[in-house]
Amino acid sequence: MNTVIKRSLSVLAAACLVFQAEAGNPDRAGQAGATELLIHSYGRLSGWNGVNTAGVRGLESSQLNIAGLAYTPKTEVIFSRTNWLVPTGININSFGIAQRVGESGALSLSINNFSFGEIERTTVENPDGGIGTFSPQFINLGLGYAKQFSNSISGGLQVKVVNQAIEDVTASGFALDAGVQYQTSTKPGRKSIKQNDIKFGISVRNVGPDMKFSGDGLSIKARINGNNNYDNTVENRVATFNLPSQVNIGASYDFRLDSDSNTYFHKLTAAANFVSNSFSKNQFVLGTQYSYKNFLHFRVGYAYEDGIFQELGPEGRTTALTGFAGGFSIDIPLSKKNDNKFGFDYAYRSTNPFNGIHTFGVRLLLADKD
Repeated sequence: MNTVIKRSLSVLAAACLVFQAEAGNPDRAGQAGATELLIHSYGRLSGWNGVNTAGVRGLESSQLNIAGLAYTPKTEVIFSRTNWLVPTGININSFGIAQRVGESGALSLSINNFSFGEIERTTVENPDGGIGTFSPQFINLGLGYAKQFSNSISGGLQVKVVNQAIEDVTASGFALDAGVQYQTSTKPGRKSIKQNDIKFGISVRNVGPDMKFSGDGLSIKARINGNNNYDNTVENRVATFNLPSQVNIGASYDFRLDSDSNTYFHKLTAAANFVSNSFSKNQFVLGTQYSYKNFLHFRVGYAYEDGIFQELGPEGRTTALTGFAGGFSIDIPLSKKNDNKFGFDYAYRSTNPFNGIHTFGVRLLLADKD
């Protein structure tokens, strides 16, 4: 047991050292690229602002702490759509599938596609447009694996492929995520703390090499000094950019509200998370979720960072997100004989300016029990 824990923590500690080597300081805020990697586009995560590093389970773990993927019962499929910063017209379509492999492992495949709509094309000669439109394409693919090393500890890794493109300019790269989760295990007869009520988790996200744009769109025709007979194709130099690395450290506790300790109809989960960002302000996140019979779930979360209560500007708040998030889920059993479920998720995040962020999702969960 101790050997397993030490090995798992050693892997994550190595990842943390890589993160620290890449981490910046407040002067570097806003200088990273591919910041879409930080967005939580699944309903349950969004509904309490990604606070559940310690207790996130199943496919949604791919966007917070990949270690939670190890607790996938058998098969899980999720499709969600996020209306980002309404009414900008930006939408995020997310699809993923998780499959249990063997007795203690699970694999996941996730796809996030960002739709920006049609944008008017302009040039120096045509600043008012009228020459057509273009549509940027942001697509992120993730392949993850997690394993339960014991009843108490799990760990996982994920590789993500990042692609940003328009018609004639593109940037591609990859990033790594790593995570560990620990939950309590109690001896028979112990009633002070029930099995798995206390959880801890740590994850490192978006660690990878710098990215760079390239393509024909960066080329121009120009006359080189000393040669005035014809134009030459010259390519503009483009700077590289870092990925938005992040560390999450979280804990959660499940309060069993039933008078009968053998029934779990009412459960209240309190969670806290510290988010260390390499290119933006650090955050402290608090959240709670109430569950009734694992059928209805209501959740709220709040993410605090320096300047969150001030006006938007360089000396105050530096993000459109104002911290509050809330949402609910409904899990409908598909059979009385097993734990197969069909679920619906909704989440709202407050913003200023704009009219908030809305996430809608559906999920299918298939369990092992017949």
